[in-house]
Amino acid sequence: EGVCEYSTDLFDEPTILRLLKHFETLLAGIATNPDEHVTHLPLLPPAERRQLLVEWNATAEQFPRDLCVHELFAQQVDHQPDALAVLFEKQHLNYRELNERANKLAHRLRALGTTPESVIGVMLERSPEMIVSLIAILKAGGAYMPLDPELPQERLAFMLADAGARVVLTQQRLVQRLPDQSAFVVRLDADWEAIEQESAADPENLTTPDNAAYVIYTSGSTGRPKAVVMPHRGAVNLINFQAQSSAERLRTLQFASPSFDVSFQEIFSTLGGGGSLVLLREDARRDARELLRVITEQRVERLFIPVVALQFLAEEADREERVPASLRQIITAGEQLKITPQIARLFQRLDGCTLDNHYGPTETHLATMLRLEGDADSWPRLPRIGKPIANMQVYVLDDSLQPVPIGVMGELYIGGAQLARGYLHRPGPTAERFVPHPFSHDGERLYRTGDLARYSVDGVLEYAGRRDLQVKLRGFRVEVGEIEAVLKQHAAVKQAAVTVIEDKAGRKRLVAYIIAAQLFAPPTSLELRGHLKHKLPEYMIPSLFLLLDAFPLTNSGKVDRRALPAADWERPALAEAFLAPRNGVEEMLVSIWSDVLGGVRVGVNDNFFELGGHSLLATQVMSRVREAFGIEIALRSLFERPTVGELAETIEERLETEAGLPPKTKRVERAVREGNTMPLSFAQ
Repeated sequence: EGVCEYSTDLFDEPTILRLLKHFETLLAGIATNPDEHVTHLPLLPPAERRQLLVEWNATAEQFPRDLCVHELFAQQVDHQPDALAVLFEKQHLNYRELNERANKLAHRLRALGTTPESVIGVMLERSPEMIVSLIAILKAGGAYMPLDPELPQERLAFMLADAGARVVLTQQRLVQRLPDQSAFVVRLDADWEAIEQESAADPENLTTPDNAAYVIYTSGSTGRPKAVVMPHRGAVNLINFQAQSSAERLRTLQFASPSFDVSFQEIFSTLGGGGSLVLLREDARRDARELLRVITEQRVERLFIPVVALQFLAEEADREERVPASLRQIITAGEQLKITPQIARLFQRLDGCTLDNHYGPTETHLATMLRLEGDADSWPRLPRIGKPIANMQVYVLDDSLQPVPIGVMGELYIGGAQLARGYLHRPGPTAERFVPHPFSHDGERLYRTGDLARYSVDGVLEYAGRRDLQVKLRGFRVEVGEIEAVLKQHAAVKQAAVTVIEDKAGRKRLVAYIIAAQLFAPPTSLELRGHLKHKLPEYMIPSLFLLLDAFPLTNSGKVDRRALPAADWERPALAEAFLAPRNGVEEMLVSIWSDVLGGVRVGVNDNFFELGGHSLLATQVMSRVREAFGIEIALRSLFERPTVGELAETIEERLETEAGLPPKTKRVERAVREGNTMPLSFAQ
């Protein structure tokens, strides 16, 4: 017999009863097997174990498991050939036209030797040709591999060689961004006249559901990116689930970069479900104001958008007092969802629009979902990640791969129809992350996510962070080990440690701590940033570089990341000396930049991106510029002229033009001719 005394402020009675039942089960196990290691003894009573392993994972549903992705699209072509398939500004393609173009390119790819499992690189700007290419590759039997033209050439070269890509589809203006490689290059604009001669008939299907549909590279902890291979069968389950959880034939915005698996969900759940796909230019994707305009004018009904971009969109809707009333479903993912006041206000004004919180790593695409609807003011600030979707299973396990009790933290393991095949040409990492299913004897596997979570009593999962060094930043998956490995390739760097720290505004930033090699002068932030830019994408470049004499260590001799010194966000070490603003425009810009960048001290010659700025923060800067000066300045202006002084000149010229004054350069020339050599301020 026993008695349990507990604080009712911390626990309720059902929780205590569960704990007592766990303790009783453990004691019974000890009595039965007194020589067994304690971690191998049972903790869960049979009913709770069955609930966790079986009942909450009873997700089996029928789906067309014998079909491939492009065959779902073909069904829609047969069903509604004249329906709108793709819309891009003034260009329209119906399902028949899209299918015929894809068929011609597919025949061309077949002639170039494309067979099932062939990897085809795709480096294209956002356009109908990009959609044609993805469908054509699948029809030809290949797997598509997105290549972001903004990536460093060294990284692109590695991806092409590592994947063994035989063909790359691109455009004439992007050819120079391709590294030297052996793949055959097809330019869809310059070579289309020849492709146009190919047959418009559907090519014979040579693909099986077990063949690869796409190959997408993610950050790798060893210093090299690794490619996730997703077969058709898993992708078809995803399309089928999305069709079941959305209204029919929705007009969907294609927002995500093709380099992210969400783009597959956007494109093929739309075209496989008979909907219409709305494309937008890359600069519009980065500009919250322009994004809001496109959604409104094109009557977009469904939107897949990362959490951070959703926040910017909600803030812009607040500023513009514009409601994209056509939206019926918003789907977000990428990192922990936070219901901010701006997001709550947006959904209060979007009558009947639901918010779906999706969770799933690239290795499984989507695994769980939680739908928020009704009064947004009643939504929790940090929504949970939901329950497993159709034909997926999710387990919260301990280090012995045994289920942990309800309410107890453990590591998430995912199984089911959408499990990737593994990492391309990486048997070691594949075996490490894709482990044998401990509760199945059919040769199934589970993906070990590294994410921490726990089950609530209602069977809904709550996300609780990572157990390793992987982080999510602005929706991007980042292995800090990859950044550290590249930093240590610099001759002047002896050791490097990278971590995520919140700035004064509460935004997550990458910070690199460096121990310099004694044979070299300490590296500057500018040198380190330049070194990384040649090898890593923009979102993996730390905002701050701090030099240390030594790293704090744990008792086991590892870097104690929690003991690393706090980052000073006042002013990063820059090549340019601080220069105070010289006129009203520069003063206003310095104030805007400092506020957006979280309190950084900003000088006139400082580069926005070297101060820790990035593309999403750039959209905030330009929105504030429009408010402050009442003029339209394109977002690309900040990328082209990224210092306060340069952007101030652009603003002054625009203000003068709208005021009917001659351009500043002409006024300066006239002043010099007249002997007036005093500098002209903005006020003058």
